[in-house]
Order: sequence, then C-alpha cells, then structure tokens
Amino acid sequence: MAEILYEDNHIIAVYKKSSDLAQGDKTGDIPLEVEIKKYLAEKYKKTGEVFLGVVHRLDRPVSGVMLFARTSKALSRLNEMFKTKQVKKTYLAIVKERPPEDEATITHFLKKNESQNKTYVYDHEVKGSKEGSLTYRLKGRSEKYYLVEVELHSGRHHQIRAQLAKIGCPIKGDLKYGFARSNDDGGISLFARRLEFIHPVKKEPVTIIGHFPEGDIWSVFMDSIE
Repeated sequence: MAEILYEDNHIIAVYKKSSDLAQGDKTGDIPLEVEIKKYLAEKYKKTGEVFLGVVHRLDRPVSGVMLFARTSKALSRLNEMFKTKQVKKTYLAIVKERPPEDEATITHFLKKNESQNKTYVYDHEVKGSKEGSLTYRLKGRSEKYYLVEVELHSGRHHQIRAQLAKIGCPIKGDLKYGFARSNDDGGISLFARRLEFIHPVKKEPVTIIGHFPEGDIWSVFMDSIE
C-alpha cells in the first residue's frame, strides 16, 4: 500500500512511487486506485463498494503527491478547483542542461499524438493544439545536473516533460522526450512535490508535501528546497 500523506473523511492523498500505476491500463497491473479502495474498506470495515474519485493524474514514471476524493461532494468540488486553477501544483525536475534563464514563465501550444502517446510542442497554434503554460525556477545544481522547480499553470498531457524538452532541458531518464539514457528504476526524474488548495468541504487551507524520492540523485539536492 502506498504511503498516506493526508487523510480525512473527504479526501486522501498518497505518495506515488515512479513504479506505481495511478489508474488501470492495458498492462493489467494493480493501480493505486484499487489499493486505496481496499485499504479504506479494511480500515473502516465497509462491506459495499468504496467510493474513491480520481481528481488528477500522474504519468506512471513520475513520483509524488496524488490526491483522491472520498466523497462525491469532494470530488465535484475538487474537479472544479482543478479546472479553474484553484489548486497550486509544484513539481521538481532534474535536467542535464542548464535552463535558458534562472526563472521564466513559458507558454507553448501542445498537441497530443494518441498513437505515440506523446505530446508535440509548438511556438504557435496548430490544428488540435492546446495552450500550456508553466513557470520554472532554477533551484540547485550538482556536478552533472540541475534541479528545476516547476509551477504548473495548466494540465496538458505530458506538459512538463514536453515543454522542458522544448527549451533544451529534457528530464533525466525521459527517453520519450530526448534524454539519452533511462534511469535504473525505469522512472524519470520528475517529482510532484506539493499540492496547495482550500479544502473542498472544510474550507481551510491544505498543503500536502511529498518526501524526496529514494535513490537516483535526489539526495544531492535535498538542501536546495525549503
């Protein structure tokens, strides 16, 4: 079972490892959604179907904070909050090349290729594309790599991976977007570090922070982030 970062009667947040599957897919592997339902059924001795709503997604090779709704009321409100950008999403990425600027907001037009499960990035609007925006900040460096903090302003398919690659900074381990080698664990060095939002029912501020991923070279950068 995934590590639980936050839990109350309305929402539950867990730490997703890069090997975890968020929702069911063609691989047939057991997704986090099923594991959490089982955990809730056992903990609260529920005999019927356990409600669990998925409010956002993380790509399988990405690690970090994942939030689920435990009630339909929380789900509908969180869906609206994500849609209207009331949830602040902060990521960390390790890249090989230094970003063009220490801090910048970048906007592109992104178009998903369904057959390749890949997003292509354009400087101008093309047919079928959607605008995507993020702000990145250079937070640290090691002998070979740079640590970049990313605040996501939209939720497009593979957005961070594709946009960082577009500016010459593919994420460590991300072969699909141009990095030369895979990571040993098969994941990529992109980490959903923090979610900040107003609780959908209690109406109080909630901040959920995930611990740094194990292994890889994350430990080198632990002192670079508050």
